[in-house]
Amino acid sequence: MPVSTWAIAGPEKLTFDEPVTALSVRIVNGTVNVVGTEETTARLEVTDIEGPPLIVTQDDGVLTVAYEDLAWQGFLKWFDRKGWHRRAVVSLAVPAGSAVEVGVVGAGAFVSGIRGRTDVRGVTGDTTLVALAGPVGADTVSGSLEAQAVTGDLRFHSVSGDLTVVEGAGTSVRAESVSGNMVLDLDATGKPTDIRLTTVSGEVAIRLPHPADAKVEANTASGSVSNGFEDLRVNGQWGRRGSPARSAPVPGR
Repeated sequence: MPVSTWAIAGPEKLTFDEPVTALSVRIVNGTVNVVGTEETTARLEVTDIEGPPLIVTQDDGVLTVAYEDLAWQGFLKWFDRKGWHRRAVVSLAVPAGSAVEVGVVGAGAFVSGIRGRTDVRGVTGDTTLVALAGPVGADTVSGSLEAQAVTGDLRFHSVSGDLTVVEGAGTSVRAESVSGNMVLDLDATGKPTDIRLTTVSGEVAIRLPHPADAKVEANTASGSVSNGFEDLRVNGQWGRRGSPARSAPVPGR
């Protein structure tokens, strides 16, 4: 199947007739919105764009919306000041089962309704994830991540970005940050939950449902770890792994 290519230099709408199984979006400044649908095809709307054109390609089920000079590899090191003279507001509707990659520099990102894997990379700019069923990986420099009603496993790594999980229902959360805070509000899943959080100076707060079956490890050097559960033990020494505690049940706050 031949590769289809478009150059988007102004506001435009595109509908892609060929099935889409994966999406990759990389923008600088502005906003990117991705929503999962039950259709097999995808739609793109660019409502605002400044600077160089966005290059859109569709190749064997993979839809890419990005700048030519902004590759996924090495994305978090992209600090080319020439790149700040650009902006785009992009909205995409893709099949819910698609694998999604979103990279933003100085832009906000919103992803909802995706059942496939979601990967997010951000230099600056905050990300919101809603109702994702697949595994999630997020790497940011200073951008924060808010995940609401995410049922897949979550991995988060940041220098100074905060992590907020609301109505989380995944069975695994792994998060590391140098100075970012971490707030987890977890729902009952009916399965054991494994939580491992590490931060140097950020604060950590976790709320578990009642009853819960959870193993929690939380490490912080100068921040605080709040613990409102009798069966969970907290070690305050940096470098030592937190004491895992399996609760059956754990009293909620």
